[in-house]
Amino acid sequence: MVKKAPDIAPGVISRLKDPGMHFIGYVSGLALRINKTGARNWILRATVGSKRRDIGLGAFPEVTVARAKEIAAEKRQQIRNGIDPVAAREAAQMALKADQASFITFREAAKQYIAAHEAGWKNLKHAAQWRTTLEAYAYPEIGDLHVRDVALPHVQKIIEPIWHKKTETANRLRGRIEKVLDWATARGFRSGQNPARWRSNLDMLLPAKGKIAKVQHHAALEWHQCGSFMAELRQQEGFSARALEFCILTACRSGEARLAKWSEFDFDRKVWTIPAVRMKAGKEHRVPLSAQAMALLNKLPREEGTDLLFPNGKGTCLSDMALTMLLRRMTKNCTTHGFRSTFRDWAGETTAFPREVIEHALAHQLKDKAEAAYARGDMFMKRTLLMQAWADFIDKPAAGENIVSIARSGTDVPVAVADTHAHQQVQVG
Repeated sequence: MVKKAPDIAPGVISRLKDPGMHFIGYVSGLALRINKTGARNWILRATVGSKRRDIGLGAFPEVTVARAKEIAAEKRQQIRNGIDPVAAREAAQMALKADQASFITFREAAKQYIAAHEAGWKNLKHAAQWRTTLEAYAYPEIGDLHVRDVALPHVQKIIEPIWHKKTETANRLRGRIEKVLDWATARGFRSGQNPARWRSNLDMLLPAKGKIAKVQHHAALEWHQCGSFMAELRQQEGFSARALEFCILTACRSGEARLAKWSEFDFDRKVWTIPAVRMKAGKEHRVPLSAQAMALLNKLPREEGTDLLFPNGKGTCLSDMALTMLLRRMTKNCTTHGFRSTFRDWAGETTAFPREVIEHALAHQLKDKAEAAYARGDMFMKRTLLMQAWADFIDKPAAGENIVSIARSGTDVPVAVADTHAHQQVQVG
């Protein structure tokens, strides 16, 4: 056991300079240790169990003589209670480090979620929208808040002010917050119910989106106007015009066409294979190419240094805005995506092609899961006939007026003139 040294007056302690251990009394084993550089630290030398320990109490004079005596007395009491002060401090430090390791703000959680998932997103615009909406609406309220502390009142404060004014933005923002919090739960950064979930949660506090915001469909031309529009479009020059023409001929989405590469085309078989990564459903899609689509491709110049069909001036893909601006210059009140609706209306109203064929042409997944389970083919042969009928129809500026009615099964079904060839047998490679 360490014996108690005679008490040394505080004034004397402050003047100690010789290197070594200077036991100052007051508490048994309390000493001021001075090293060769002159640095001075408080030490409590004590026997803990069967081991002698030198327990650091802090630096002098930051820790005063009076405070050093208090700490030393506390440590002595811990030892008498069977507690190892050094082991207790190490355990506390480890617990603190573990807690700090689990500490993550909502902002950091969102950044990690985006980093983990953006490689699977189909375009840079989607990732940008994630960042901008969270930056504008969520971060000011919960960005610096511990992700485990985000609760329903926080989500309400973010969503409610814009729910009626910007309903679609608010709903997407809610979904993004929900995903970030789900990610945080999966990573062990939080627990419990997700306060951003809709069902049996926010739906009790906010009106349904459909009751306060009308669905805004993409503006589209009437199908009977498409022939005249195509004639006008073909007078326009540049890759933007050709990309839009190709979109219309193939009924594809803007991004699928703007990012199309020459290596995706089989000119012998007249097939364009869009890779799964660029498809909305995440599944590879084969597009039969009509004679008009093939003619367009054969006239396209191949730019050096890029595999893209429709590069911009820098050799990269056209932006979605390039096609939008083209339509504005043509003073047309429609959108690129709207032509898919035009195609769907034409096929549904003026032809006898089955719904499934039309939906496959649009690369839509069948809503009926049972039906989809059995429909494993892609109806390529029938879609070849459909796409050629569509191309023939829009090849005629006055095609909308050229509709005939034929009797089928005792019922008059309107059929476009182009569809009179719908049942011809064609060879498709």
